[in-house]
Amino acid sequence: MNPSQRRRTPRPRKPAAAGAPRLRMKDLCAATGLSRQAIHFYIQQGLLAEGDKTGRNMAWYGPAHVERLQLIRRLQEERFLPLAAIRAMLADDTAALPPSQQGLLAEIAARLPTELLGDHGRTVNLAEALARHGVEPADGERLIELGFVAVRGEGAARELPAEHERLLGLWAQWRTLGFTPDRGFAPDDLAIFLEVAERLVAHETRVLLDRFGDLPASAAAPLLERALPLVHATFIHFHQTAVARFFATADLPTPRRPDAAR
Repeated sequence: MNPSQRRRTPRPRKPAAAGAPRLRMKDLCAATGLSRQAIHFYIQQGLLAEGDKTGRNMAWYGPAHVERLQLIRRLQEERFLPLAAIRAMLADDTAALPPSQQGLLAEIAARLPTELLGDHGRTVNLAEALARHGVEPADGERLIELGFVAVRGEGAARELPAEHERLLGLWAQWRTLGFTPDRGFAPDDLAIFLEVAERLVAHETRVLLDRFGDLPASAAAPLLERALPLVHATFIHFHQTAVARFFATADLPTPRRPDAAR
């Protein structure tokens, strides 16, 4: 299964108000300027409620769907927010926290360096960034549709945060390595990395609040900043170990020695 097709817990559907207009998928696309694939991805990622299904391939949508999709697009284009941040904002994941913990997180965020949080004031031209890394325009558009890269502006004037250009460079490396369309590889396959990262951040937040919540922000912020590289290195270690363990323990046939065919 394509990683982008792994469904999150579906958001509950809200009944349409009496007399509210009912929209088919093509109408929803026309009203929001989004593609069918992008809308389905937002549903799969838990950002948008499913439509009122009347058949296997038929569903009705309403004004609430249009408003939510317009909000998602606005947050991406005007505030340069990635999908992870938009999901947290829409779900209001921190709303249930005590005011003291909300305040601590706000103070920590204010003390973290720009390099960590991202400097959305620095932008680069989208077309130039795609050309610089040799990324096909179609791939770039799909990365935008999926919310992996945030852009604002129209046409040739579209721009993205400078730190988002890094993903374009990484995607170019995937393509160069051989992860090509003829092998079924698309930007959608990057969704698994986002899902793992979001789960890790949710765990890190719980650890920070449960075990270091007694620290003042002046101590917690530098602790977090120094711990992040260690988190990244530890994750790489366990990923490499898991790959090695898989090949060491898998029930695989014994390969022939290269000189055996002579």
